[in-house]
Amino acid sequence: MVPEVIERSTYVLLASLSLALLFWQWRPMPDTVWSVRNSALSLVLQVLFFAGWGIVLLSTFLIGHFDLFGLRQVYLYQIGKAYTTGGFKTPGLYKIVRHPIMLGFIIAFWATPKMTVGHLVFAIATTVYILIALQIEERDLTDIHGDTCRDYKRQVSMLIPLPRKK
Repeated sequence: MVPEVIERSTYVLLASLSLALLFWQWRPMPDTVWSVRNSALSLVLQVLFFAGWGIVLLSTFLIGHFDLFGLRQVYLYQIGKAYTTGGFKTPGLYKIVRHPIMLGFIIAFWATPKMTVGHLVFAIATTVYILIALQIEERDLTDIHGDTCRDYKRQVSMLIPLPRKK
């Protein structure tokens, strides 16, 4: 439906607009599911929340932030150069878990000193979406990268940092 050169950036734009619509139309469900009163534990949860977002941001740069959002593809097209991928790489956090971006999102969505019903609904829905989407993404990556991806999947856990497999 759209030229290949803007396919990824169009997807990112439409996904972002969908989230903006969701946030705009969200109706509060303010009943409290849990509320942490211990200030030390509350601080730990706040630190985890920001660490989750930090993991998301760092992970995008580790694998090519501008590629991920489709910006490099458009830029290269504009200057008349062919787009080439960086290939299959596993820098930094990708040696610990296969999907650090999604792990960061999950941490950020769940680490809160006050969980309302609305926040819980959002956290559950996005976590389920992530778990389903990862199955599709891993299937596609295996189709593209074959044995390299299969070996990586055998050695590195999907979301929970576990010791490396032999």
